[in-house]
Amino acid sequence: MFSTKDSRPAAWAAAAVLVLGPVTAACGGGGGSEPATSPPTTAATPETPTEGAEPADPPAAEQQVKKNWTAFFDPSVPTDEKVKLLENGEVLRPVLTAFANDKNAARVSAGMTGVRFTSPTRATVTYNLMVDGNTVLPDAKGTAVLEDGTWKVSQKALCALVELSPNARAVPGC
Repeated sequence: MFSTKDSRPAAWAAAAVLVLGPVTAACGGGGGSEPATSPPTTAATPETPTEGAEPADPPAAEQQVKKNWTAFFDPSVPTDEKVKLLENGEVLRPVLTAFANDKNAARVSAGMTGVRFTSPTRATVTYNLMVDGNTVLPDAKGTAVLEDGTWKVSQKALCALVELSPNARAVPGC
């Protein structure tokens, strides 16, 4: 388990190699020779709450955010269901299919630690990304969005994770 700030870049790198390398390769990434960049400290930039920053029913919205975010990162949930839990899911279907077809992705899950609404249709989500039950990205931040009446993992949050891979530019939709 990584617990210090100094080990966070190592955790991001480990998760990127373990989980995202096969995804970017499956989406058309080659074995490029470009140098890797420093990973971000969070999966998405948290947003500042605005006036009236909550949905009409905050407890119900928070429950749906947590349920859908956890399901999205659950390896047992089928790709077709994950497409419905991701903003612009059809555009990012190739990424989700690559996850589903990779044995390493079955080792990854997310544990929700918090939801903070930044508007009636957006929330900052705090979570721990885990590999084999061990936290490799503690207190990661992502964004949930309300799309067509469903709280979903934002495209920005998924792409921030994908961008940790050296071949991220080849991923359609990111």
